[in-house]
Amino acid sequence: MSIRGAVQGVGFRPFVYRLAAEMSLPGWVINSAAGVIVEVEGRPETLREFLVRLERERPPRAVVHGLEPCWLDPVGFERFEIRHSEGGERRTLILPDIAPCDDCLRELRDPADRRYRYPFVNCTNCGPRFTIIEGLPYDRPLTTMKRFRMCPACQAEYDDPRDRRFHAQPNACPACGPRLQLWAPDGRCLYEADEALRYAANAISQGLIVAVKGLGGFHLVVDARHDAAIERLREAKGREEKPFAVMVAGVDAARHECEVGALEARLLASPEAPIVLMDRRRGGSIAAAVAPRNPTLGLMLPSTPLHHLLLAELQHPVVATSGNRADETICTDEREALARLAGLADLFLVHDRPIARHADDSIVRVVLGRELLLRRARGYAPLPIGLAGTTAARGDEAPSVLGVGAHLKNTVAISVGEAVFVSQHIGDLETPQANEAFEHVIADLERMYQVSRSRVACDLHPDYLSTAYARAAATPAIGVQHHVAHVLSCMAENEQEPPLLGVAWDGNGFGEDGRIWGGEWFEVAASGVRRVASLSPFGLPGGDAAVRDARRSAAALLFALHGGAALAMDDLAPIASLPPIERRTLRTMLERGLNTPLTSSAGRLFDGVASLLNLRHRVAYEGQAAIELEWAARGGRPGCTYPFVIHEGREFPPGERDEAPALVDWQPMLEALIADLRAGAPAADLARRFHDTLAEMIVAVASRQGLERVVLSGGCFQNRCLTERAVTRLREAGFRPFWHQRIPPNDGGIALGQVVAAAWGMGTQR
Repeated sequence: MSIRGAVQGVGFRPFVYRLAAEMSLPGWVINSAAGVIVEVEGRPETLREFLVRLERERPPRAVVHGLEPCWLDPVGFERFEIRHSEGGERRTLILPDIAPCDDCLRELRDPADRRYRYPFVNCTNCGPRFTIIEGLPYDRPLTTMKRFRMCPACQAEYDDPRDRRFHAQPNACPACGPRLQLWAPDGRCLYEADEALRYAANAISQGLIVAVKGLGGFHLVVDARHDAAIERLREAKGREEKPFAVMVAGVDAARHECEVGALEARLLASPEAPIVLMDRRRGGSIAAAVAPRNPTLGLMLPSTPLHHLLLAELQHPVVATSGNRADETICTDEREALARLAGLADLFLVHDRPIARHADDSIVRVVLGRELLLRRARGYAPLPIGLAGTTAARGDEAPSVLGVGAHLKNTVAISVGEAVFVSQHIGDLETPQANEAFEHVIADLERMYQVSRSRVACDLHPDYLSTAYARAAATPAIGVQHHVAHVLSCMAENEQEPPLLGVAWDGNGFGEDGRIWGGEWFEVAASGVRRVASLSPFGLPGGDAAVRDARRSAAALLFALHGGAALAMDDLAPIASLPPIERRTLRTMLERGLNTPLTSSAGRLFDGVASLLNLRHRVAYEGQAAIELEWAARGGRPGCTYPFVIHEGREFPPGERDEAPALVDWQPMLEALIADLRAGAPAADLARRFHDTLAEMIVAVASRQGLERVVLSGGCFQNRCLTERAVTRLREAGFRPFWHQRIPPNDGGIALGQVVAAAWGMGTQR
């Protein structure tokens, strides 16, 4: 039989061996590039029981996507054996990296164990996978562990099917495995092994910045209680206000700092070990500088034995942020880190196990009692999303499609048969390092799965570097509208087929009419996708400059209501804070349409309202104004919603174009909000009413279209308040809403949507 899925590196072969031995079935099991192949001989009824138990009792980390039995004539096997792996067509799943299991942690802490305080302890149930694999099948010679020859004790474990380290490819111990060193900024080795760890911990406690090499790259680590060290890290990284992630020793330590619910606790302690966003508690030990003016914190537990040892040595939380400078990818090599982090890190805690590919920490938050993935990387990538629910039957021989993603929060994706493998988070394509990583990840995916893309799917934006890559490729380029890709990614994740209504709200995306879209509704049918509604457009003075200055969005919204007189409304915070010369400039730009593109962006609507409520005028990181508006809304009292109007689309002459989308007019809402603001209503209540009104807009368009299923996607649905209210109101109105969980609603999901569109024949040849 052939078994496909995540069945390598999880103890599947020894499980088969033990099951066959228990049932007295001779035969063999082998890893192949396609998965696992098993042959067993026995009575038909025994073999049928074997098949049932094979699926029912499989190892906890194994994922079986297909089990294909083939009945053969007996050949007279005398015993059951585990055979050496073979090559062939590569269709097996590569497992993500897995945080240390309880058994390995017990050994790590046991003075009597030979792996006591060894920072690289692992077994078949945990440890590195994705970041050490160089090829398939998953065997040691095809990993970065090939340079480490196992000692006799490790080799005996590796060869014993009854041992939990049987064919654990990273298996090692202090006698034969990777070694830890502490380096000075010039690359000199200062200390080794346990001494290196202790001196690094001491340096962190004294306020120094230590670069620590982990599974998928470096962390920059400082004392999370030390304001001066944190501010120094901010200055060095060019990270003005954006919150840092914090690592704590365990769930109990997390509870001291944050409000940790049952699901948050499970996520923190899960094998994926992501950063979990939670509400901050009063009286915690973490410095305010970690997340200035922020009621939430991003906490994670140690994801490697090295980090467990470091936190145990320190006995306090640490900032653990990605080892890079602004807009660059994470460092993975110690010599690279010395160069790129020069002047940033004071010391370097390194090891000699090479990292095959980078993997940042994943980020999640809990929404509606479910996990919502905001950044998909370590622990989650590269497990695939199925295409079967959104496409016609494709089969294993279906041509591969490469999706190159968006410009920000970039990921790439490639289809292999009916599966789409979405890469780890790459980041914003703003620097040469990021572009290099982007091309490397594409080449890595294609090499790993031995596929040749037939098409490349890309965004419509002509200036995206990912789009330029697609156009320069030898294979045909398929353009997919940004917000359509958002909707299709959510459909694929939730295994939904047309017809349905898709809602895509974000900061911006290039529209089919050349305008900046961002507040869109689409009807998805078997025949294609039609834009049925949009937020009313408004001018955006300065274009991208408005993203950094929320006052410009506020001025644009007010101008839509009151024309040039809006720039004289000194009783409103965004106008009052503008210098006279800037007011005059903005008025001229808005009146004449100079460098003032039209947009339907929900993100900019959030920014403008945040500025009107005097919550945030200048933005230090992406989405900051909208995030602070959400914080305010969470403290607001429920009450009435604001009015809005839906203007029906108009018909064009036959053959010229389809019916124009309906326009959801936000102006009545804004007028009412400003009236409440002038009447002295609390900002929190106005923020709550604003979110509730947006949810009503979604329900109103859904009622207009009459489609039972509604999918919600785009960066705005990272907002817990908006998502929870929209889902609740849709359900109350009789609709079936779907939202993201395993794929980010932000641009990290665009590549998946592009692949689905191309596979479904919905893109446009470029």
